[in-house]
Amino acid sequence: MVERVSDARMDALFEKVKNWGRWGDDDERGTLNLLTPEHTARAARNVVGRTVNCGRVLPVAPSVENPVPAQHMMILAGDARHGTGVPGAEACIDYIGLAFHGLGVSHLDALCHVFHEGVMYNGRPASDVMSTGATRNSVMAMAGGVASRGVLLDIPRTRGVDWLEPGDGVTPDDLDAACEAQGVQVGPGDILLVSTGRDARREAEGPWDPGHGLAGLDGECVPWLAERDIAMLGCDGANDIMPPNTNRWPLPIHVCCLVAMGVHLLDNLDLSGLAAVCEEERRWEFLFTVSPLQIQGGTGSPVNPVAVV
Repeated sequence: MVERVSDARMDALFEKVKNWGRWGDDDERGTLNLLTPEHTARAARNVVGRTVNCGRVLPVAPSVENPVPAQHMMILAGDARHGTGVPGAEACIDYIGLAFHGLGVSHLDALCHVFHEGVMYNGRPASDVMSTGATRNSVMAMAGGVASRGVLLDIPRTRGVDWLEPGDGVTPDDLDAACEAQGVQVGPGDILLVSTGRDARREAEGPWDPGHGLAGLDGECVPWLAERDIAMLGCDGANDIMPPNTNRWPLPIHVCCLVAMGVHLLDNLDLSGLAAVCEEERRWEFLFTVSPLQIQGGTGSPVNPVAVV
């Protein structure tokens, strides 16, 4: 583990990119305020019509990637189909329970998920998240769902490799190079997706403990993201490089996006199918939709985002 970006540098970047008060002292939506009906309509008009699932299959078996799997069990199965309590009605019913934060489940981070020195987005104290859930900045800020222009930056493609190695950092130069190579620009209200080739590496090399190494965005990408006023950020990893920094800023992307800028994060997406379709269509922009569960006081939600290319 190394100190990739110093404390002093990250302290300065955090203050520089703060959006606290930009949309009012009571705001809980952050950069989702940048989304307009016109922005969504424009994204919808430009699609070809191919839909691509960007969520990973819910992991129900323990693995090195996901030591706390989701629980999936049957309340009624086919052999007990008459147990509905309604005469003549036959059905099967199942139950799902999961701890979605971590490195195995595709999920959304709400603005209350991370703190910096005891404070979350818009200066709200950590005490606003209690044992019963969050009273501020919860996932309910996204209760209506999001549909916006998505842009995929395929970093392995730009570098001419199949995947980034664990612990590798995506730099602002990588983001600029991907934009140029793909002929796209990232702008206000966009949902930016960054591919590191995690799923391609797993397919070729087998699973590994992502906590011991996972490619992600270097802390120096923070000003790049802020300058473009993105609405959301997603990655096929943890967005941050793993393992974490060893200083006061172990997860600079999470802290600067969620706490300073108010940018909701999407972790552990499966971008392999989207990257393949974008390559086939020779276009890396699309309509991107995210619909989290409506969890009162929730710090996030499992998600299965869909891109319409």
